Amino acid sequence: MSWFTKEEGFEQINKLGQARTPFLFIISYDKKKIFAQPLDRLDNDIFYKLEAWRNYPVKKRDRNYTFSTSPVAFETYRKAMEQIMEEIRSGNTYLLNLTFRTAVESNLSLKEIFTYARAKFKLYFKNEFICFSPEMFVRIEGNTISTYPMKGTIDANIPHAEARILSNEKEMAEHVMIVDLMRNDLGIVGTDVKVEKFRYTDKIRAGQKELLQVSSQITAKLPGTWHGKLGEILDALTPAGSITGTPKKSTASIIDRIENYDRTFYTGIFGIFDGNALRSSVMIRYMEKEGEHLFYKSGGGITIDSDAREEYKELTDKIYLPF
Repeated sequence: MSWFTKEEGFEQINKLGQARTPFLFIISYDKKKIFAQPLDRLDNDIFYKLEAWRNYPVKKRDRNYTFSTSPVAFETYRKAMEQIMEEIRSGNTYLLNLTFRTAVESNLSLKEIFTYARAKFKLYFKNEFICFSPEMFVRIEGNTISTYPMKGTIDANIPHAEARILSNEKEMAEHVMIVDLMRNDLGIVGTDVKVEKFRYTDKIRAGQKELLQVSSQITAKLPGTWHGKLGEILDALTPAGSITGTPKKSTASIIDRIENYDRTFYTGIFGIFDGNALRSSVMIRYMEKEGEHLFYKSGGGITIDSDAREEYKELTDKIYLPF
């Protein structure tokens, strides 16, 4: 198995789409590594789930587990956030998704964590990394493309949690910016762009507690020839706006300077084209293996109204196993 370069990968995706060949694709955050393989020849150590589409049997967790975390120090996080605030005050970004990696330890293997995790979208790749994501990226059915940007998280057990997050001005501003960005992105590849649903909540399991996450749904119409242009469409839409920020190009440049590690496949995308329709997900809730060590990557959006303590708590709240 070898990774495609950006140009080779998107061309391969175009070819498989044009031929209506069902395939799995994985695109790294920086788009330097792309995987695209027909499902009938998919390597036997790759497993996926995209809602009802899956290639592995369901298995309940049959043993107790341990899971401990060693997050980045708050002072390190605060210093990075101060740099972002300076960029915001300078007008170089309005919203930036700041992320860090956290060393974690567990008595479970990556494959066991993948198998037991409860999530709408999951990927296990060759004992190298897994994700168990709650976030759809784009769906294409018929000639309609839909995207579901997710921005805003709160502990579901806080009194009046849904009302609190939906009325929070900082969260509203952050979400509006991402919806506007994704409307513009869909306008690059399609026409008749519409916000079908604005700021609705979904409840997800986060370890021992539940979180409410806020999403919106945006749609556009694609030309009937979209199957042969899948690579071009995915190239135009990535990296996902919800995990970079706005404006996308300058914000991505700031991320490269400020974050202290390589995101690799974290916040990239993966998906399935079944010959007629496409489903894909943003690779968040992500763990990877380096040697014998496990690392979890997480983060959240920073705006001019962000509070360092609250943002740091969001980063650590997202480090969990969804059992």
